[in-house]
Amino acid sequence: MKIRTAALLAGILGVLGLLLFLVAFGTDYWLLATERCGGFEPENSTLHTEEHGRRNGTEGILTFHHEGFFWRCWFFGEDYKETIWNFWFTSQGHPKYCMNGYLFPMPIALGPHPHPSYDATAVYRGFWTAFIVLAVTACLVGGFLLVCGMPFVHARFYKVGGGFLITAGGLFALLIFMFVMWKEFAADLKKYILLERSERCLDNSPVNVYYGWSFMFAAVGAPLVFLSGLLFYLVGHTILKELE
Repeated sequence: MKIRTAALLAGILGVLGLLLFLVAFGTDYWLLATERCGGFEPENSTLHTEEHGRRNGTEGILTFHHEGFFWRCWFFGEDYKETIWNFWFTSQGHPKYCMNGYLFPMPIALGPHPHPSYDATAVYRGFWTAFIVLAVTACLVGGFLLVCGMPFVHARFYKVGGGFLITAGGLFALLIFMFVMWKEFAADLKKYILLERSERCLDNSPVNVYYGWSFMFAAVGAPLVFLSGLLFYLVGHTILKELE
C-alpha cells in the first residue's frame, strides 16, 4: 500500500513537473526587457519591417522584448506603463515581430564581416541550448519507461525511468543556474538587447531586464521532476528487493 501511494505521489509530481517544463521549453519568455531607444532601423535586412520602421522612427517609444528557446520577439507600447504584466500573453501590443532564437546571439552576417556587436557569450548560450534539449529528452524517455512499467509489473523500468527523471531534474537545475549566471554576470544585457541598434542608441538609454514566465515555470518544475524521479527509483528498488 505504501509503495502504491509513493508511486502515485511520484506520478503526480512527475506530470506536474513535466508539464511545467514543457511550457517553459515551448514558450519564449525566459528573458524579458524594456527600453526606449526607439524603433529598429528600417534598412536593416535582419530585422526589416517597413511598417514598424515608419511607426517607430523616433526615440521614446517603449519597446518590449522577450526571448526563449525558439523565438526572440518584440512589440511596442506607446501608451503602456513599464510593467512585466504587459508581457502576459493576453496583454501584448500588436503587431509583434519575431526572429529565430536558438543560439542567439550569433554573428549576424549583414555583409562580408561578422556583426560588430557579436556577443562572445554565444558559446555559453550554445551549451545552455544543448542542455535544455537533453533535459526535455531525458524527461520524456523517463516518462515513457514509467508508463511501460505500470502497474508494478516491470520494477526495473521504475528504476531506469526514475534515473532518467533524476538526470532530467539535474539538467534542469543546471540550465537554470547557467541562465541566471548568464543574465547576472556573463552577458552585457544592454548591448545584447540593443544588438542591432547599439551604434545609434544613446549611451544612457535605459534598459530594464527581468526573469520571465518561462523561467519561473522551469524553476518550479525542476525540483518536482527530480523528486518524482527519486521516488520512482526508490519504488523500483523496493519492489526488486521484495522479489528477491
